[in-house]
Amino acid sequence: MAAKSFDMIVIGAGPGGYVAAIRGAQLGLKVAVVEREHMGGICLNWGCIPTKAMLRSSELFHLMHRAKEFGLKAEGVGYDLDAVVKRSRAIAKQLNSGVSHLLKKNKVTAIMGEASLPAKGRVSVKTEKGTEELEAKHIVLATGARARELPGLEADGELVWTYKHALVPPHMPKKLLVIGSGAIGIEFASFYNTLGAETTVVEVMDRILPVEDAEISGMAKKAFEKQGMTIMEKAAVKKLDRAKGKVTAHIESGGKTEKQDFDAVISAVGIVGNTEGLGLEELGVKVERSHVVTDALCRTGVEGVYAIGDLAGAPWLAHKASHEGVMVAELIAGEKPHPVSPDSIAGCTYCQPQIASVGLTEAQAKEKGLDIRVGRFPFIGNGKAIALGEPDGMIKTVFDAKTGELLGAHMIGAEVTELIQGYVVGRQLETTEEDLMQAVFPHPTLSEMMHESVLDAFDRVIHI
Repeated sequence: MAAKSFDMIVIGAGPGGYVAAIRGAQLGLKVAVVEREHMGGICLNWGCIPTKAMLRSSELFHLMHRAKEFGLKAEGVGYDLDAVVKRSRAIAKQLNSGVSHLLKKNKVTAIMGEASLPAKGRVSVKTEKGTEELEAKHIVLATGARARELPGLEADGELVWTYKHALVPPHMPKKLLVIGSGAIGIEFASFYNTLGAETTVVEVMDRILPVEDAEISGMAKKAFEKQGMTIMEKAAVKKLDRAKGKVTAHIESGGKTEKQDFDAVISAVGIVGNTEGLGLEELGVKVERSHVVTDALCRTGVEGVYAIGDLAGAPWLAHKASHEGVMVAELIAGEKPHPVSPDSIAGCTYCQPQIASVGLTEAQAKEKGLDIRVGRFPFIGNGKAIALGEPDGMIKTVFDAKTGELLGAHMIGAEVTELIQGYVVGRQLETTEEDLMQAVFPHPTLSEMMHESVLDAFDRVIHI
């Protein structure tokens, strides 16, 4: 049977793949997308979206306990974990069908099955009905990544969980161990701790949330400890002994190893790219440490083969994948898109308190030998934050003292995942401190703190 011919074939329908397919179709290309599991990929089905749905439940639960502060009465407050999970899954399902609808609307051919690349320009798809052969001059790899599993700490779904198990937990943990304090680990620690699990977080680096600015990490640690979490930094889980209903963790810290019992363990120690079974090595596509090596425009070095999103390396963020998907589709259609700059991609963590950042940390700016000015503004100095009952947090900005360039912004506190975009737009427009100072921020809003943080960097702050 002759192979079906397309201009562009996308392998993987996550936030990188489905967006690339839609943009390609908008530009007049004949596009196919191959997905082996779920339309919308991990982000939509087992990542960004369902976790936010669950975290919203825990946030409301936390606020219900604070009702008295707001002059309200909420008695006999409790939760139904099954119902929390059910809501989260329903939201994921709704968005999954939304992606299928968008692909159909844009006339993208969607094929469910497992893809491999038998030769240049060829894609073979194993479907339920057999094997389908496709061909295209341009193939976009968007196969994403999965949880990294360390030897001896492998997930079993009962006592030791990956993020997937943590989203549909077999039981509510009484004592929970979270291994790894990146965004995924901290979000789950925050969720389960808020619902009453006695939670311990173990981080091998010298501080939690190691990619964040050190000052923000320190404030986060204090907030989590105040909420009852145990935070262990410069520590490593060496071994897990599994017994009926309990796990004994051997935790090494400061040269000593201690044993602690838990009834659930979440392993969140990073991700590995889904490179297996595609036939990449035979094609000559370079893979390093489980990620496909690409240039700034996501080209692999093999003509007509591109890699985007988590598969192509850090930062492992859905919005980075989507932006790369658009860029690659435009490149294939003959346009001249700008490369995606990792420095201008914001990272958001939806724990309590929320954390968000973009650009260089204070330490990174100093390492580059830049002469910098740093501004800070606390939530306690903002009227809206106090009215919301959210007086804890800070906004920090880092500027180049010579040029006034906004090098980075780092935030902790209520709704900072929404606020960060103001600075992202500022960086994209190559704004200086002067522009930000002249901008009029509405009152009363949390966003005023962004203004004050800039003013503080240049010794002009008003409200502290």
